[in-house]
Amino acid sequence: MEEPHATIRIPDTCEGDRPRERLRAHGPRTLATAELLSLVLGTGNHAAGHPATDPARSILEALGAGGRNALQQLRYVTMEELQTLPGIGPARAAAIVAAIELGKRSFNEPPPERTCVDDPAIAASLLSHDLMWEREERFAVLMLDIKHHFIGKRVLSIGSQTETIANPREIFGEALRCRAVRIIVAHNHPSGSLEPSADDLAITRQLLKSGNVLGMPVLDHLILGEGRHQSLRQTTSLWQEIPQESAGERDVVHEESWWSGFG
Repeated sequence: MEEPHATIRIPDTCEGDRPRERLRAHGPRTLATAELLSLVLGTGNHAAGHPATDPARSILEALGAGGRNALQQLRYVTMEELQTLPGIGPARAAAIVAAIELGKRSFNEPPPERTCVDDPAIAASLLSHDLMWEREERFAVLMLDIKHHFIGKRVLSIGSQTETIANPREIFGEALRCRAVRIIVAHNHPSGSLEPSADDLAITRQLLKSGNVLGMPVLDHLILGEGRHQSLRQTTSLWQEIPQESAGERDVVHEESWWSGFG
């Protein structure tokens, strides 16, 4: 829970209670959001007589106006928007936007090329940069070779904040162009909810059936949002209802051979 928005002045606190000192002594998890932001702004160790976190609190209050989630708004804020706030000039605005982007890149750092994608978390990490923090729904395909090595990915459609359109022809067409043998599909929910909609389940069924016709198994359908992901293969019975088949002799692809990370 966020700390109360009372003004904190340096004379009212001992040196060990200042954000910078507490960060050094106890780590970043002990600091409130406003205190972390104050360190990005360079105000977390102000001289005596000046507020330590007032500029940061002003930013969070402005972003959270009207009942909005301030942290969620902070992920997408621009320099131009920040510079409309009192006390925020180009230098401070640039520092905030750069810090947010650095955090996103660190979180979204994908595994090395030719990674063996044998767990939903690995697949999600490969798609995070394209899907995780986007404001509109996006639908993507992750393409693998016969040994589950990552060979490519592509965002195929961009929709609204609540829906996107996935065309099976485009999905499998892209996979065939890249000479993929198996695919994973994924889309994001800008709301952060990972619960699949009726449309999500319907398109998954359609893709599973198409994968069997083409002999190109669909290994999973992931939903990403707000730093988390969910595997529909792990949380629904669709893969039991429509078992996937491999090309050639069209033997059923057993679940344990797809994801070593699945129980």
